[in-house]
Amino acid sequence: MDTLLSLRVFAEVAEQKNFSAVAERLGLSPAMTSKHVKHVEARVGARLLNRNSRNVSLTEAGAQYLQTLRPLLDGLSEAEAQLTSDGLSPRGTLKMSMPVWMSNPAFAKILTAYHQQNPHVTFDIDLSGRKINMVEEGFDLALRVAFKLDDGLIARKLAEVTFQMVAAPAFLDSFGRPETPDDLINAPMLAYSQVAADGRIRFGGEKGLDLKLRPILVSANESILHQAAVAGMGFAMLPNWAAQDDVKDGRLEVVLPMVEWPNLHIQAIYADRSYLPAKVRSFLDFLAGPDGFTAVLK
Repeated sequence: MDTLLSLRVFAEVAEQKNFSAVAERLGLSPAMTSKHVKHVEARVGARLLNRNSRNVSLTEAGAQYLQTLRPLLDGLSEAEAQLTSDGLSPRGTLKMSMPVWMSNPAFAKILTAYHQQNPHVTFDIDLSGRKINMVEEGFDLALRVAFKLDDGLIARKLAEVTFQMVAAPAFLDSFGRPETPDDLINAPMLAYSQVAADGRIRFGGEKGLDLKLRPILVSANESILHQAAVAGMGFAMLPNWAAQDDVKDGRLEVVLPMVEWPNLHIQAIYADRSYLPAKVRSFLDFLAGPDGFTAVLK
């Protein structure tokens, strides 16, 4: 059998988790598609896929093999593409995961501006806020502010985001407006579980602040924290980008504006590949350029 084709078939099935869909896409019969996968498993001497009548999933060996194989196949595709006139132009679907708070008009403008320059790239965006497995789930890119890197992933800093403590005016009328950071100790907090699930805010080293608030709502979904703050439930630490319109229109107030709250970096997380597909590389460069985050994080 054509081993290179078998490797490509295996990678497609592993990422799509569907033999029939891959067979139709590649113009193969389902039986031949299965034979190609079995050919790869026979070569490596390990079971790479678990499959039954309903589900297809990677084994541990399969996930490890796919992580090594995918950049090699991408590199080969790029080498072949360089022989064509438009081979280096970004194209295809960019599958991306990003925080809920980035679902706003400013980031929509970034996506629109990029797409206008690269009309052959489409987006598939996950806003669930869950921890993803980039290799097994076929994600090209994840945008994160707080992220612990798994093995085989690398991070690229794209922009710095300033955070601020905010609360609704009605809530502050009732609770009182803090005059010092200590006034926030044991105060009701809407806590982002990825950073401060226990309500503790610590930054600035030995001479910085170490505050312990009282979480009354904990979530990995920034949107519910934001809306609860506007509704007057408690204090929330939100990115300036997300809170600025509510502050401007009086729905939220900045608490202790003289305090320099933490600045965190938006990072691009992607699989450690020696070659990045043109669609990923061009989008990363766009985000880091003058029309990307710089244009909206002012």
